[in-house]
Amino acid sequence: MYWVSKSFHAMSRARRRAVILFAVLGPGIITMVADNDAGGISTYAVTGSQYGFSLLWIFFILVPMAYFIQEMTVRLGAVTKRGHAEAIFEGFGKFWGWFSLADLAIVNWLTLVTEYIGMTAAMSLFGVPPVVTFVAVSAILSAVALTGKYWTFEKLTLFFCAFNLVYIPAAFWAMKTPTAPGWGAVFDGLLVPRLPGGLSGNLLFIILANIGTTITPWQIFFQQSSVVDKGFDVHDVKMGKIDTFVGSVITCTVAAFIIITTGAAFYFHKPPILIEDAKQTAEALVPLLGGHGEMAKKLFAIGLFDAGFLGALCVSLSTSWAVGEVFGWAHSLNRSVREAPWFYAVHIGMLLSAGAVVLIPNAPLIAITMFVQVVAVTLLPSALVFLILILNDKQFMGEYVNTRGQNVANWSIVVFVTVMSTLFALTTLFPGLLGGGK
Repeated sequence: MYWVSKSFHAMSRARRRAVILFAVLGPGIITMVADNDAGGISTYAVTGSQYGFSLLWIFFILVPMAYFIQEMTVRLGAVTKRGHAEAIFEGFGKFWGWFSLADLAIVNWLTLVTEYIGMTAAMSLFGVPPVVTFVAVSAILSAVALTGKYWTFEKLTLFFCAFNLVYIPAAFWAMKTPTAPGWGAVFDGLLVPRLPGGLSGNLLFIILANIGTTITPWQIFFQQSSVVDKGFDVHDVKMGKIDTFVGSVITCTVAAFIIITTGAAFYFHKPPILIEDAKQTAEALVPLLGGHGEMAKKLFAIGLFDAGFLGALCVSLSTSWAVGEVFGWAHSLNRSVREAPWFYAVHIGMLLSAGAVVLIPNAPLIAITMFVQVVAVTLLPSALVFLILILNDKQFMGEYVNTRGQNVANWSIVVFVTVMSTLFALTTLFPGLLGGGK
């Protein structure tokens, strides 16, 4: 009877933990999956077409990088009940507060442009004109935010997150093409770090673009504000970390499968096929995958649209939350339009202004998409420094300050990103400096 009672107790405790975990799940998964946005899909597609599987190993670096950065926002939001912009103003003063807000607003607006680029490109594969996509998507994105409840927003967003998995079947189909190597080559790319061609400017650009689309400043602001809006407290921190880790694994796994798809289909093709964005990827897969070609094209189109949709929703809201915190406006998805008019005005204004750029004739949309990722990672160190310093302030965090191990990990990330950004700048100014090609 003792063992029966003990087993029953263990099952009840496990059930309670599962219930708590599913209640807490949301901010971490949404933040990380939304970061596989339209610009990210194009970045991963280009990476696979140019370097095959040889850069898959970087995801063993990106998963812990993403987790260590974002779990800090969970603790900070749960402990202080403040969004990130408000915490910076309080901790560092007005000058650095305005600097961080301006930094966020500029990068977010540029990122929103790439989300609309992805969505219009995806819908054009189904014959929908860009102007129709712009109007319809802007209306839907606004409606999702205008529901007046954080829980409703979260459920809808988690539903859209599931579509991020559509890229996985395409990878298996691509690996069946005649010129594709076996899965052993995939595992070789995952487990054996390589720098094909040396540290050239192009390789550094690609690596930085992958970092910049996996870890971005808007994520810090968005997840912390989500944690506050959802009502996390210190008792939810442990489950919030699990939520964040799951999100980190999902986003990097999907990214890896996109690289596998384009590497197998294009890099190993005879002759190799170079692509520039996700739309071209979808179109080029059709003749290569035989009977699966049309389905792969549709899956890529659906995935690209979904990525842009999620990214646009989260990026615009991260700006609205930050601006509302700084100006003292009501800034919650639990408030109606009448209660928080400026919060929703910023959200809708960001969407409309960024989306309109896509309608400009002959705009360099592909160049914008890739360079936005690099701009994001170049500005990332300053955002990380603010975050780490706050997490070491006992006045803010109490017993939830960073541990020594967390500080080592997080400062290492700052140094790594700074060094990579500096190397990229040097190889751009002095091609061949490190022995690589252009």
